[in-house]
Amino acid sequence: MAAGSEATTPVIVAAGAGGEEVPQFETTCNYVEATLEEFLTWNCDQSSISGPFRDYDHSKFWAYADYKYFVSLFEDKTDIFQDVKWSDFGFPGRNGQESTLWIGSLGAHTPCHLDSYGCNLVFQVQGRKRWHLFPPEDTPFLYPTRIPYEESSVFSKINVVNPDLKRFPQFRKAQRHTVILSPGQVLFVPRHWWHYVESIDPVTVSINSWIELEEDHLARVEEAITRMLVCALKTAENPQNTRAWLNPTEVEETSHAVNCCYLNAAVSAFFDRCRTSEVVEIQALRTDGEHMKKEELNVCNHMEVGQTGSQNLTTGTDKPEAASPFGPDLVPVAQRSEEPPSERGGIFGSDGKDFVDKDGEHFGKLHCAKRQQIMSNSENAIEEQIASNTTTAPSQTFISTDDLLDCLVNPQVTRMVAQLLIQGRSL
Repeated sequence: MAAGSEATTPVIVAAGAGGEEVPQFETTCNYVEATLEEFLTWNCDQSSISGPFRDYDHSKFWAYADYKYFVSLFEDKTDIFQDVKWSDFGFPGRNGQESTLWIGSLGAHTPCHLDSYGCNLVFQVQGRKRWHLFPPEDTPFLYPTRIPYEESSVFSKINVVNPDLKRFPQFRKAQRHTVILSPGQVLFVPRHWWHYVESIDPVTVSINSWIELEEDHLARVEEAITRMLVCALKTAENPQNTRAWLNPTEVEETSHAVNCCYLNAAVSAFFDRCRTSEVVEIQALRTDGEHMKKEELNVCNHMEVGQTGSQNLTTGTDKPEAASPFGPDLVPVAQRSEEPPSERGGIFGSDGKDFVDKDGEHFGKLHCAKRQQIMSNSENAIEEQIASNTTTAPSQTFISTDDLLDCLVNPQVTRMVAQLLIQGRSL
């Protein structure tokens, strides 16, 4: 919502159906154009309301304005960018220009998802938000999907606050971490951590910034492959009904020609990065397993989260610690985990052997014993995911486009395709 209260901006409005067992995706929400003043007036629950919110009972609906970038909101007041100082958290040079503003009402939330790129810093300005977080190795237990499609967002099929455990039984194995973020606090969300965020106060205001990482070069190739497959299949199925499968925030052209350009640009950027990097070869093709092990040592362990309980970010140790890489104002605390990753990983976990060895010659080969262990650990998860995709009676075998896409654009599959594509281009 713009710097002044007179300018209008799209606001997402959805029914506050807290008891639903399905996620509230944006494809099922309504959009209205409203000013900040109109939003606040509606949010105060006045008896006689006019304007864009007149058809939405405040007691039954929630609303939030999402993807409001500072650059567009304050284009006439660029000095305000300097007031957002991410340098205090170890990212010098970043300010409000790369930040996004989020405003929501009580009950507003985003479906559980992970971001394909980078890590995330979130600063809570007003009100409180509850964050439900799940580590990357829990991916098979969260039943990932790319429908609705949004560039760089992998959604979960599960409403994590009211899960349908009959349809998604593997979710019981997911390791939930819950944090309540209060005004003045900053949350660091590591790469590929799943998160579901809900507003628990009448008005919430947050500012965030996504921080690019080295691993993003390969992730962008994977995302380009995903985009091309999703757009090709869904456009062929019903080119007129984009609302059903394309997130409203996805406004870029989705033609095959444009997506080909996007893919080629991502691959070219990957090779350009390799040429300028000291680690030119296979390091760039490493799977998330090794990267996450390093990140968990350096980053994830700095994040205190209560198992299924809510708590604020506070210091939890009296021992002297090494200087935090994120500055003096981001308090590092120990993470607790019930199960070692080696017992929880499944085929998408961090314990799988890389698909490319250090010499880049044995692509696609897994050590036999390790492969058997991985397949054994993940067999039930795969069977349950297949069962969850079938909404008809067990005796029926109808397969929809979405069922096929769930397999084709599964994050692990696109990782393998990206590696094959890049290896083929490098021969």
